[in-house]
Amino acid sequence: MATRGYVLAIDQGTTSTRAMVFDADGIPVAQAGEELPQNYPHPGWVEHDPEEIWRATVATCREAMRQADITPTDIAGIGITNQRETVVIWDATTGRPIHNAIVWQDRRTSDYCDSLKAAGHTDLVQRKTGLLIDAYFSGSKVAWLLENVEGAREKAQRGELRFGTIDCFLLWKLTGGEIHATDASNASRTMMFNIHTQDWDDDLLDMLNVPRSMMPSVMDNAAEYGTCAAELFGGEIVVRGMAGDQQAATIGQCCFDPGMIKSTYGTGCFALINTGDQAVTSRNRLLTTVAYRLSGKVTYAIEGSIFIAGAAVQWLRDEMGLIKTAPEIETLAKQADPGHQLYLVPAFTGLGAPYWDQHARGAIFGLTRGAGPAELARATLESVGYQTRDLFEAMAADGAEKVSNLRVDGGMVANDLAMQFLSDILGVTVDRPKIIETTALGAAYLAGMEAGLYPGLEGLKERWQVETTFQPAMNDAERERRYKDWLDAVSRTRSAA
Repeated sequence: MATRGYVLAIDQGTTSTRAMVFDADGIPVAQAGEELPQNYPHPGWVEHDPEEIWRATVATCREAMRQADITPTDIAGIGITNQRETVVIWDATTGRPIHNAIVWQDRRTSDYCDSLKAAGHTDLVQRKTGLLIDAYFSGSKVAWLLENVEGAREKAQRGELRFGTIDCFLLWKLTGGEIHATDASNASRTMMFNIHTQDWDDDLLDMLNVPRSMMPSVMDNAAEYGTCAAELFGGEIVVRGMAGDQQAATIGQCCFDPGMIKSTYGTGCFALINTGDQAVTSRNRLLTTVAYRLSGKVTYAIEGSIFIAGAAVQWLRDEMGLIKTAPEIETLAKQADPGHQLYLVPAFTGLGAPYWDQHARGAIFGLTRGAGPAELARATLESVGYQTRDLFEAMAADGAEKVSNLRVDGGMVANDLAMQFLSDILGVTVDRPKIIETTALGAAYLAGMEAGLYPGLEGLKERWQVETTFQPAMNDAERERRYKDWLDAVSRTRSAA
C-alpha cells in the first residue's frame, strides 16, 4: 500500500482551470483555480489558448500544494480530468500548438458534418463510435485544422504533428514531451475511436483524412501514465489517472452499477446512465460512450449531452449584465412573478441531445410587457430542468428502467431553486452529494486507486454521501402542461435542415 497520503487532481474545464488536493479519505483539503478566457473569433466559433491552459495548470497545482502544505513526496499520484472533445494539435518536436484549441462548443465544422451525413457515413460512425456526426466531436475539428492551418497537412503526413484532447496535451507537457497518450473515455469522444475494438479506426481516420501517426496511445483510466518533470513542482509525481469530465463525474458519484444515473451541471449538462459491459445503441439520438475502462475491462454508458446549462447563467452575467456574479441568479429568480411563465431555449450553439440540430439558435418565448430580469433569470434556471427532462424522455424511449433517484453534481447544483425545479419537472428525487466537485473527485479516485491509496469500486461506493435531497412538489397536471409548452418552444427554434 502507498504511504503517500494525498492525491492532486487537475480539473481543466471549459471556463476554468483548477487543482484540488484530496486526502487519504477522499476529502478535499485545498483547491486553487483560474478563470479561462474564451475567444470568439467569429460567430459560432469558440477557441482557447492552449499555452494559457498549460500556464494555469502549473500555477494552480503549485498553489493548491502550497495551501495544503505538501510536497511531491506527499502525493501518491496526479489525476487529470478535462473538457472533452476540445482539440489541440502541436508540433511533435517543439510541443508548440499550431493553432488555438478548438473548443467542443465550436460550430465551424457544421457544414462539413452535413457533408459527411450526405455522403452516407452516419451509420458507420454510430456503429463504430456510438456517436452521431456532429461538430461537437473532435474529428471534424482535427480535419478543419489540417485543411486550414498553413503547412499543417504536409507536416502531419510527415509525422511531425500530434493530436490530443486537453488531457493528452497536458500529459505531454507534464512529462516534458515524453508521453503521448490519452484514456479510453476521452478517446471515445473523438469520432475516430472504435469503442468495440478499443482502438483508433482506420475507416474513420480515412473518412476524415487524419494520419494515424498523429494519434496518441489509448490507456485505461487508472494507469501509470508517466512522471512529471521534477522542475515543475519541486520533485517527480506520477500521473496515475485520466478521464473526460463527465466520466470522471460518473466515477466521483460512484455510479458503478448498471442503471445508475448522474447528471452534471457545469457549462453544459451531461447525464450518463451506466449500461455495464453492454454498448447499448440508442434509437433516440443519445450517445453510446465509454464510461470507464479499468484493468482492460470496459464499462459503457448512454449519454445525453446538453450544450448550454451554466453557460446560460454566464450569458446573463457577461452579455446581458443582469447579475454581477453567477450565484446572484437565485436571489433574482426568486423575485419572479409566478404568473409569468417564460421559456428560454438556450440554443446558443445549436441543440444537443436528443435533437442534434446544429443550426438551431436560442430564443425566449412568453414575453409580456411585465416580464423583466427576474422572470428571465427564472426561465434560465428552468431551462436546465426542461432540457434534462428531454434526456430522460429519450432514455425511457430507449427502454431504460424508470429512474427514481438522480445524483447531481457540478457548480450549478449549489442553486437550490434550480434543483427543486429539476426534481419537480422530472418527478424524481434529486440527490446532491456532500462533495459536489465530483469531477475532480473522480480523477482523484482513479489516481488513488492506481496508487493503492484508495479502495476499489466497491469500497468507494461506501464513501458516497448525500447532502441534500429534493423531492418533487409539483402536481402531475402542472408538470405535463409546462413540459408541453417547453416542447412547443423548442420546436420554434429548430432549423429547417
